[in-house]
Amino acid sequence: MSTAHHDDDDHDHDHTPITNSETPPSYYEIMETAVRELLIERQLLTAGEIRRQIEVLDSRTPALGAKIVARAWLDPEFRERLLANGRTACEEEGITFYDDTQLIVVENTDTVHNLLVCTLCSCYPRPVLGLPPDWYKLKPYRARAVREPRALLAEFGTVIPDDVEIRVSDSTAAVRYLVLPKRPSGTEDFDEEQLAALVTRDSMIGVVPVTLPSAGGQP
Repeated sequence: MSTAHHDDDDHDHDHTPITNSETPPSYYEIMETAVRELLIERQLLTAGEIRRQIEVLDSRTPALGAKIVARAWLDPEFRERLLANGRTACEEEGITFYDDTQLIVVENTDTVHNLLVCTLCSCYPRPVLGLPPDWYKLKPYRARAVREPRALLAEFGTVIPDDVEIRVSDSTAAVRYLVLPKRPSGTEDFDEEQLAALVTRDSMIGVVPVTLPSAGGQP
């Protein structure tokens, strides 16, 4: 977290409630509160700095990743830069990274389908996708993505032909991944905004393809 700026209204304690008073806090919520209050007490961070970092995290949504995908579909040179170094290509588009993680972009093709997972916890490309879905963090997904990815994808409605290789990329604390999905046919005349509207969070994780709306019209 950045500690370079201080607000005049910073206090010694963060008064923002983080739990629902109607339900008891979980073990992890208790630990988060204890660590946060300790950092503030030791003057290593202020409540204002924590609040600003939360605001940065909340500002990140899959729309950022969708814009990157659409740009790569339209601009072959940008696509090459994205596949060579995902982080610098995203930064080129004004997407800032608030940590030291690297971003590797893996491309779906006619012969390869990519699937993302974090088998240890829930490492995720948050700078470009925001918060991960709940199912991404669950043990069944994390285990089955590696053990039986084809069956897992089928449960998402994504049937991968036997002659298409499935590659599973396991994120770490230092390296995150993003799937560059296949561009759907019938979008040859779409502009960047129209293409970005088709791209979903799940398609950039690799559990579903990008498709045209069921009505068949442009977005």
